[in-house]
Amino acid sequence: MSTIKSFPLPDLGEGLTEADLLTWLVAVGDTIELNQNIAEVETAKAAVELPSPFAGVVAALHVSEGDTVEVGVPIIDIRVGGEDEPVASDPEQSVSPIQNTSSGEDEDERVPVLVGYGVAKEGSSRRGGRVDSPAASAPNVQNGKPLAAPPVRKMAKDNGVDLNELPASGSHGDVTRQDVESYLEGASAVQSETDVQSGTDAQQSVSGRTGREERTPIKGVRKHTAEAMVRSAFTAPHVTEFVTVDVTETLELLESLRSSTHFRDVRLTPLALVSKAVLVALKSNPSLNSSWDEVAQEIVTKFYVNLGIAAATPRGLMVPNIKNAHELSLVDLARALADLTRIAKEGKSSPADLADGTITITNVGVFGVDAGTPILNPGEAAILCFGSIRRTPWEHNGEIALRSVTTLSLSFDHRLVDGQQGSEFLALVGRLLTHPIDLIALG
Repeated sequence: MSTIKSFPLPDLGEGLTEADLLTWLVAVGDTIELNQNIAEVETAKAAVELPSPFAGVVAALHVSEGDTVEVGVPIIDIRVGGEDEPVASDPEQSVSPIQNTSSGEDEDERVPVLVGYGVAKEGSSRRGGRVDSPAASAPNVQNGKPLAAPPVRKMAKDNGVDLNELPASGSHGDVTRQDVESYLEGASAVQSETDVQSGTDAQQSVSGRTGREERTPIKGVRKHTAEAMVRSAFTAPHVTEFVTVDVTETLELLESLRSSTHFRDVRLTPLALVSKAVLVALKSNPSLNSSWDEVAQEIVTKFYVNLGIAAATPRGLMVPNIKNAHELSLVDLARALADLTRIAKEGKSSPADLADGTITITNVGVFGVDAGTPILNPGEAAILCFGSIRRTPWEHNGEIALRSVTTLSLSFDHRLVDGQQGSEFLALVGRLLTHPIDLIALG
C-alpha cells in the first residue's frame, strides 16, 4: 500500500527562515531515489540543492519556480511504498499546499529530516520538465477562505490586504507571497497586462519589465546583503581612515616569487601579499579581530582569523572567508584566495563558506577605483579597502621618481577599536607593503 509523504522546506541553517525556489530538478510522475537532488533553492546566503528524504514517485509539486517559501511549508509530495495508486499528472488534482495527506501517522513521523545539501553545480542535468508559474487567476476558495499558506496569510493580515482581492498565481489557485508583494507594490495589474500583450519570457515576468522601467524582486543574496548593510551602517559607529603607500618593492617581490618553483602552479596576486600583511598586523592589534556581543554585553576577541574577501558574484555581493587563514603559509594563502574567488564567481559559495568571518578585505582596485569607505561586514570589527595600484610621481630617497602607489582605507567599529588602535593597524599594514622584507620576516 503506497503512502503520500510531504516534504517541507527544511531549515538550511544559519538562522534562515525562507528560501527562493530557483529550479525544480524533478517533475510530477518522476521516480526518484533517496538523497537524489530534487530542487535548487537560494537562501539569503547561497544557492543549494535539496536532496529527497524519500524514495518514490513525485505526486505533486506545491511551489512554483521563483516563489519564496517559508521553512516548514510543504514543497513536494512523494508517493512511497507501492505503485497501486495513480499519480496525479495535473497539479490541480494534487494535494493542497497546506494539507498533509500522510494518513494514520504522527506529526513527528511526517516531518522528514534533511539528509544533507551541497553547493549547486552549474550545468547539472535536470530531470523532468520545469514547472512554469501558471497565469494569475481568482484564488481557490476552501471553507470560505482563499487558499494560502499560513505565512502568506500572516503577511497579508499584517499589511491589511484582503486575500479575496488578489489574483492567485500558485499552482493550486493559492495566493503566494509574491502575489501579496506585487499587490503591495501596485504592480500586479501592470504585470498581468504586460505579460498578455508582449508575451514576455519567464525572466521578464519575474523582473516586472514594463516599457521604460524594470522592477526586480528583492530576494535571496541581494535582500540579505541590503539588510545586513543597513543593520551594520546604523548599528556600528563607523570610522574610516586612509593611507597612501609606495608598494613598488611589493610588486618586485611578487615578480621574484612568481619565478620561484614554490609558486609555479599558484596564481599569485598583490591581494595575496595584502592579505598576508593584514594577518601579520593583527598579531599586534587583536582588537581589529573582535566582535560586539550585544546580548551578553561582552567584547569577543578572537585568536583565529577567518579572512573574508568581498566578491562580486552573479548573485550579488558575497563575503566568503578563508578559515584559519592565520595558520597558512603564503603559498597556501595564495591557493586559498584563488579557490575562494573562483567558487564565489561561479555562484557556488556554500553557507559554511560565508559564515563566521572575523575581518574582511575588499579589493576595489580591480575596478580601477583608488579608494572607498567600505561598510563593515556585520559582526566584524574592521574591513580594509585595497585600491588600484598606479604609477605615480613619488618622493623616493630624496628624489622624485615614478613609483607604484596605492591607497588603503580602513573602516572600523569605534565601539571595539579606538582611533589609536585603528591608526596603528593601518600604518603597520602600509609599512609591511612598503618594505615587504619585514612582511617575510614577521610572517
